[in-house]
Amino acid sequence: MATNLKPETIKVMEERHSVRAYESFQMPEEDLNAILTAAGTAPSSWNLQHWKFMVIQDPALKQELLPIANNQQQVVDSSVTIAVLGDLEANLNAPLIYDAAVKAGAMTQEVRDIMISQIEGAYQNAQIARDEAIRNASLAAMQLMLAAKSLGYDSVPMGGFNAQKFIEQFNVPARYIPVLLISIGKAKKPAHESGRFPLSQIVVKGKF
Repeated sequence: MATNLKPETIKVMEERHSVRAYESFQMPEEDLNAILTAAGTAPSSWNLQHWKFMVIQDPALKQELLPIANNQQQVVDSSVTIAVLGDLEANLNAPLIYDAAVKAGAMTQEVRDIMISQIEGAYQNAQIARDEAIRNASLAAMQLMLAAKSLGYDSVPMGGFNAQKFIEQFNVPARYIPVLLISIGKAKKPAHESGRFPLSQIVVKGKF
């Protein structure tokens, strides 16, 4: 039944806005770990957890990142910038995940073997591997920003950066693809709300 009291999760979603101006603030390690842990609870295809989070806090590394990120000042001014990477070889995670499920009694050996065979078959297609890396890492990225907001931090996702230069400068293995940069910190000034389309413009029920 509908209620006038919004659940806390929905309030966090509505209050999250992209912030590009940050105060100088050192984020406590426990807050950073809480945000990253929450991001890691995101759903993923086959539970392969197709993400890796590169945490960039060191001032010197932020300066290296700045030109790669088209000189977006938030990568320097924010408490931390996190590069969300997608795993192009997430199929390699399958044995570890499914063997643990068998050991815990959550899955039979037969089902485990069927699932791993299905995954390996899918990952013969490089496009599927790329799509899954980006899709699932993006789910984790959104959770990361919501977790940050729930702890009183603001954030901004950035797709405007030179992915190839990032790979070279930060020694990213070929296994991973840069998906997003996310700066997180304490807003210097309140974010302005951006307009959103009404449901009538974004929802199609049934078919077009």
